Amino acid sequence: MKAAVIESVGKAVVTEVPDPAPGPRDVVVRVAACGLCGTDLHILQGEFAPELPIVPGHEFAGEVVAVGGGVTEMTTGDRVAVDPSLYCHECRYCRTGHNNLCERWAAIGVTTAGGAAEYAVAPVANCVKLPDHVRTQDAALVEPLSCAVRGYDVLRSRLGAHVLIYGSGTMGLMMLELAKRTGAASVDVVDVNPERLETARRLGVSGAAATPDELDRPQGWDLVVDATGNAAAIQDGLDRVAKAGTFLQFGVADYATRVTIDPYRIYNQEITITGSMAVLHSFERAAELFANGVLDPDVLISDRVPLDRYPEALDRFASGAGRKIVVVP
Repeated sequence: MKAAVIESVGKAVVTEVPDPAPGPRDVVVRVAACGLCGTDLHILQGEFAPELPIVPGHEFAGEVVAVGGGVTEMTTGDRVAVDPSLYCHECRYCRTGHNNLCERWAAIGVTTAGGAAEYAVAPVANCVKLPDHVRTQDAALVEPLSCAVRGYDVLRSRLGAHVLIYGSGTMGLMMLELAKRTGAASVDVVDVNPERLETARRLGVSGAAATPDELDRPQGWDLVVDATGNAAAIQDGLDRVAKAGTFLQFGVADYATRVTIDPYRIYNQEITITGSMAVLHSFERAAELFANGVLDPDVLISDRVPLDRYPEALDRFASGAGRKIVVVP
């Protein structure tokens, strides 16, 4: 079969690889679409994936075309979105409900072959069936949405909060849509990319600007979410949190990224700084929200690129162009 392969640091190619075969509790999925993510860029840079080469792609959906001998829950022809998370279920973190922090954490498309291919293997337990009205290609958005749902689980947002989101790429826009639906009093978005900021305005925001200085909230925001991973944005965001507020590090920063905190202010103003790592008990909820129209795929997905052009799609994504870019085998 044809697949994208990150062969070494900085090098991605499209080539032929062996067809996958299901294990006893696995299914083989004919991939309909696979989304690109910042994690893919980190893998290309030599981070995250324990070893290369690897077939990337952890955001994908498709049709089941083969099932293992022990699979009874699904059959060929079922359309599914796939949770890429692979947990050991045995370590201290798994046993205390923090599976996303598993000591043996693994993921389809990061540590095992992923969905940037014509076919991919997944445990049947990781597959969620799609209702008839959901387009299979669009359902590649369910995985990133499940990360955003996890982010809101961490925030434990209260009604009437004032929210500031840094970044109006895919993840920032998803956090925007969830903020609007969790009782926020206002949702502001900042981004230095005018095109992306215009998309945020199109979806409906209280304020949109290149910097929070252009927004009228001198006392700060109750919830500040970084969806960029950019050091300058993170540093600025930490200074915008109101008293008793929360800062969520949601964007994936490079390993070497460093910012400065003010311990006295954190103490004196009871500021919470927290993070959100991937998916945790949120994939099924994200699939339901998606099916109920929480996102408009035609707004979120800006590019549908043939798999043959995967390296080009990576370059476009790295440049900051567009919104969600998906590859289509």
